[in-house]
Amino acid sequence: MSHLVLRGLAVAVVLGVFVGCDTGPRYVPVSGVISLNGKPYSEAVVSFQPMATEGNQNPGRGSSSYTDADGKFHLKTDDGNEGAVPGKHRIRIMTKGNDMVLFDPEKGSPDSLPAGRKHKIDPIPPSWNVESDKEFEVPAKGTDQANFDIVTKQ
Repeated sequence: MSHLVLRGLAVAVVLGVFVGCDTGPRYVPVSGVISLNGKPYSEAVVSFQPMATEGNQNPGRGSSSYTDADGKFHLKTDDGNEGAVPGKHRIRIMTKGNDMVLFDPEKGSPDSLPAGRKHKIDPIPPSWNVESDKEFEVPAKGTDQANFDIVTKQ
C-alpha cells in the first residue's frame, strides 16, 4: 500500500472515533402528573436532579418544569434540552411563587418570618422540597408516568 492510502485510512479511523463519541449526556422525555391529596396540582415546580454514582460523578444537568392546569409537567433543562438524563434522580416539588413560605405544619411557622407581612404557606410539605429524600429512576427510554401524589394531613 502506498503511503497516501495508509495516511488516508488513519485519518478515516480517527474521524470515525470522533464522530462516534458522545458530546454530552443523553436526554430522554420525562413527564407526569403532580397531585395534592388526590387532586391535580396546577401550582407546582418540579425539579429532577441526577444523582452521581461511583462510575459517573457528573451525570448531567438537572431538569425542571411547572405543572399546567391539569397537574401535568414535561421536564426540560435550563439550556433547552427536553427531558432528563436516564438514571436515579433526587426529586423536589414545591409551590411556585416568591412569597411562599415553606414550613412543617406540625412544627409551626419559622421564627424568622418578618412581623406584619403576609405570606402564603406552601401546602406541599418540606419532605417534598427542602428536606426531600425522594428519588425517581428515569428509564433509558424515558417515561410519561413520573406521577407523584403528595398527601398532607388534613
